[in-house]
Amino acid sequence: PDVAHTFKKGHRLMIQIQSSWFPLVDRNPQKFVDIYTADDSDFTKETIKVYHDSDHPSKIILPVLK
Repeated sequence: PDVAHTFKKGHRLMIQIQSSWFPLVDRNPQKFVDIYTADDSDFTKETIKVYHDSDHPSKIILPVLK
């Protein structure tokens, strides 16, 4: 959850795609329910797709400070 990192020239990033910040933030049931009163059956599996081929290019734009 922190920000404002400094990366030296040549460093690489690993990007993780997820639908929640568990355990920093509570689990994501993938539907609109009150998490504090949700039953185990309210939590459903979700598939997250990231397309990264020539027809569906993905990118991340990061600000660069001088």
